[in-house]
Amino acid sequence: MGRGGQYRPASLKRKVGVRRPRKTIAVFCEGERTEPEYLEALKRDPAVRETAAVDLRIETHGYGSVPLTLVRMAISAKEKAAREEGEIDEFWCVFDVEWPRNHPGLREAMDLANRNGINLAVSNPCFELWLVLHFRNHTAWLDNEVARRLRRSHDGQLDKGLKGADYMASRQLAARRAVALDRRHANDGTAFPHNNPSSGMHRLILTVTTPGSS
Repeated sequence: MGRGGQYRPASLKRKVGVRRPRKTIAVFCEGERTEPEYLEALKRDPAVRETAAVDLRIETHGYGSVPLTLVRMAISAKEKAAREEGEIDEFWCVFDVEWPRNHPGLREAMDLANRNGINLAVSNPCFELWLVLHFRNHTAWLDNEVARRLRRSHDGQLDKGLKGADYMASRQLAARRAVALDRRHANDGTAFPHNNPSSGMHRLILTVTTPGSS
């Protein structure tokens, strides 16, 4: 953050002499520990290292509406990359819907992201649902607290932190379960934000494990 709480993206140019990865992705997420620790584990995973360079950007201060703040940060970084000819292939924001009370500015954030080519991985109700899908399928509506209890019942870890490496082996299984939830909501005609439970994290998993063109 710069002075006055204004975000100033770091240079997005690659260093001279560094071999260009197949795909470089900038990820902005809202959590203080859980989401960043999961994403850091994903970033370090050998299968991901061979495919993508994940440039992890973390917003934890929550100025105003967090999803809207993240999307604006991602747009700012994308514009800066374009000015500097930075070789960033994709920009992502990872955030939650939140239940029983949705994030303020949620629809505005999603519309703004769509208009500016920012990819979204939105979990409904929260990121803990994505974590639960690593252990089991879940199709019933749930709020944040129920999702957190379910997560704790499977990994025995505290709410604000996790051992991300413990999840990596089952991330593809979680992704398949998340895809099945999306199909179920589509078949039922359930539209956002009522597509609870769901998680768009499977799309981010796909993009960081699929080689890009070089």
